[in-house]
Amino acid sequence: MRHLLGTAISLALIASTAVHAESTQIMPGGSRPSAKGPEANFTGSVVVDPLYPSNEHTSNTGGHVTFEPGARSAWHTHPAGQVLIVTSGTGWVQEEGGAKRVIRPGDVIWTPPGIKHWHGATASNGMSHMAITNMRDGRNVDWMEKVTDEQYLGGRSNGSTGN
Repeated sequence: MRHLLGTAISLALIASTAVHAESTQIMPGGSRPSAKGPEANFTGSVVVDPLYPSNEHTSNTGGHVTFEPGARSAWHTHPAGQVLIVTSGTGWVQEEGGAKRVIRPGDVIWTPPGIKHWHGATASNGMSHMAITNMRDGRNVDWMEKVTDEQYLGGRSNGSTGN
């Protein structure tokens, strides 16, 4: 009887584990098409690789963005903030009215909600980052005007150009 009870409990545990494991979603790399960064929102060559969308359990989206040298985003804000994790290269990030700052692999950048900013590669080096962007009212970004060449190349610097 004990053996039968032990077997029944073991089978119940295995069955419940299988159901639980099937709830885990794996989105294989390369299964979502890459997209060229829209010209209205970026200057230069930018590729956006979507990683995951928001859903009923997650209020953010994820993407991997690759900027060729000289490429950058337009000025923009995020209604609920954004985290960038630099994965390769050297880039710049700048808040409106602030210093242009160098970002490198391993750097984690938190941009609070509503802060007008831009980010991209330096003039001579490409840069890639993961972007985790929070959603508010179905939106994760509000795009604005493009960063001019003067703003991009000038901009107050933190002392290290990253070129």
